[in-house]
Amino acid sequence: MEKPVAIITGASSGIGAATALRLARSHRGLVLHARKSAESLERVAGLVRAEGCEATTFLGDLTDEAPGDGLVNAAQASFGRLDHVVANAGFPILKSFDEGSSADLEYAFRGNVFSFFAIARAAAPHLARSACGRLVAIGSFTSHTFRTDIRQFPMSASSKGALETAVRSLAIHLAGQGVTVNCVVPGFIEKERGTEDSVPEAELESYRTRIPLGRPGAPDDVAAAVHFLLSADAGYITGQSLHVNGGLFIA
Repeated sequence: MEKPVAIITGASSGIGAATALRLARSHRGLVLHARKSAESLERVAGLVRAEGCEATTFLGDLTDEAPGDGLVNAAQASFGRLDHVVANAGFPILKSFDEGSSADLEYAFRGNVFSFFAIARAAAPHLARSACGRLVAIGSFTSHTFRTDIRQFPMSASSKGALETAVRSLAIHLAGQGVTVNCVVPGFIEKERGTEDSVPEAELESYRTRIPLGRPGAPDDVAAAVHFLLSADAGYITGQSLHVNGGLFIA
């Protein structure tokens, strides 16, 4: 079978970049997306191409929804097909209930839920034509971990919880077309220095003792789970949330 083609949103750093590098070894082509980090995105594209995989880049703000069609069109224009979508772009709002506003809440939902539906709607006909149609979203521990010793992010938690509900619903809707829909739910994951809206390093370090495996995750830990769910071995898995968190929930 010909190697698949994938879209990865939020691919300029972190989990998205790690996923791109993972997929570069098994995919024919990748459409790499970022909101505005053109230089970082081109760097990742260069690494992908060095692995022998074709790559095209696409900039756009997913809170506008319109980039959903643009990403799918880019895949068709560059590769003539689309097999996999990884909806990784995150829109964290690291504010408490008292600090956040209605605009913050709307931003979280537009970025995490509205954009997922927009991309899924544009991609679904193409995924249905694929022999290995896959849609994987990236959730967050914030919609599962409710503890007084870990800071809460209610706006991100609400939108990421809604995202997992959307995954389960779309899994039913697309099952008859042979398309699987799943979610990977990271715990505390190390981010590149200077990344916007990331938990400060000192705070992340303070959570180390709350993680049974004793360390924050690496972006590639999450990328490995995504890669599995895109693989033929995961062909009978759909509507699921796979937690990659070092045992965080049982601490």
